[in-house]
Amino acid sequence: MAGPALTIALLLKTSELVDICRQWLPSNRYELMVLPMDGEADLVSRLEQQREAIDAVVVEQQLLDPDTRDQLMSTGLLFPAVVVGELKGHVDYHSEELHLASDQLAQLGYNIDAAISRYLRQGRVDGRPDEAASRAVGTLSRRLQERLGYLGVFYKRDPARFLGSLPPDERHELLESLQRTYRDLLISYFSDPAAANQALESFVNTAFFIDLPITRTVEIHVDLIDEFWKQLRLEGHKNDFLQDYRLALLDVMAHLCEMYRRSIPPDIPLSGTGSSRFRREPDLPEAPEVST
Repeated sequence: MAGPALTIALLLKTSELVDICRQWLPSNRYELMVLPMDGEADLVSRLEQQREAIDAVVVEQQLLDPDTRDQLMSTGLLFPAVVVGELKGHVDYHSEELHLASDQLAQLGYNIDAAISRYLRQGRVDGRPDEAASRAVGTLSRRLQERLGYLGVFYKRDPARFLGSLPPDERHELLESLQRTYRDLLISYFSDPAAANQALESFVNTAFFIDLPITRTVEIHVDLIDEFWKQLRLEGHKNDFLQDYRLALLDVMAHLCEMYRRSIPPDIPLSGTGSSRFRREPDLPEAPEVST
């Protein structure tokens, strides 16, 4: 890669978050555009000024109130987005956004790639017949396809960013971040399915782009369930219901299977002497469509 491929706008009020984002978005892949949100200019005007230069945004959740969201929609300021903040289970910006908690930003780069993939795959980020939004999304989609190729980042996982290729310290931090995401998934799985789905999407996106072994996913699940079991036992509560959380693991596996299925370009044969990059998992089952 000759230079940074993607320009990412950081719309963050918290300076600590800006520093963390810089840490996890390598300069050889992302060019960061920090748009300060501590002055008089609001989020809409900041984005309007840089509309043609931005490929994706990382935006702090507290900046996205309903009025701001409506303005962004009406002016067509819709970009692939990762929203940083609580997993509340509702849409903050547009329907193809992804969410990360502030203590899970080690996964940021992978989820930016996933957000761009979703944006390109859907073509539109909102079902309303809004002409400005439709034109803006179409223009940005074409620009991203020109820069990334027709298939975009979804089919171009970078082996240098796979878990096994990372330095030990970075690998450790990334796995801890994934474990926190999976914890959020389990905690809200039955009580708040919408919030759980946001955590599930973040976990699965990162797992896919880092080529996380299935055995490691199972290990994360088992370790957390064991931790919950010990805590409940210590507090004198029943813990037999924890076996129901196997459903969460099955849900994660189904979503991962679907991502691998979608990652095979349509011109690659599924049998015979197909491309060697897909031979590693020849028996991967085809999952039914799973809503995200």
